[in-house]
Amino acid sequence: MDQSSSNETATLNRMFGTYADILFVLFPFLVIIMQHLWDGNMAQVLLRPDLSIASAILAGLAIGKFVLGLVTDPGLGDYKERIVFFIALTLFLVMGPALILILSIEGNEAVPGFVAFLQPVLLIVAISLYTTAISISNMLSRPGRALDEPDAGEAGHEMEQAPARLVVPRRGGADNRGAGAE
Repeated sequence: MDQSSSNETATLNRMFGTYADILFVLFPFLVIIMQHLWDGNMAQVLLRPDLSIASAILAGLAIGKFVLGLVTDPGLGDYKERIVFFIALTLFLVMGPALILILSIEGNEAVPGFVAFLQPVLLIVAISLYTTAISISNMLSRPGRALDEPDAGEAGHEMEQAPARLVVPRRGGADNRGAGAE
């Protein structure tokens, strides 16, 4: 298997994993929405805080992935500012409005009609930022990958890099050498 098809397979697997995460987060909300539709409250589905809750969850996951990308590589240089920008963007565009909508919808009897438009938009933005966070986190956690250098496939190199090995420290020092030590 050549490098470009290996990169394509890894990218495709990462995409499926990312969207699987999103589907698992959205599944309980799908059940809640289907129950409201079953009860005949179709008009009220978008005026409930469910989509804002899902958006806040995805925004929190995105912030976690951005922070993971930030702490993974201590030598990021100028890229630290970009990652911090994405964290601030997630807070400003999704987390803040989602939390305000949740509190406002739960606290008021009459919910304005624009909420039915705003909640799906927040969810779409949250999904977009989460997929961006996954991409950034995976790009930064790749061993031997510098941000300024092109991919090995892009540069025409045939060399594949071995994944970094995880070193797990053992407890107990010399007593446990025979049990599971290499």
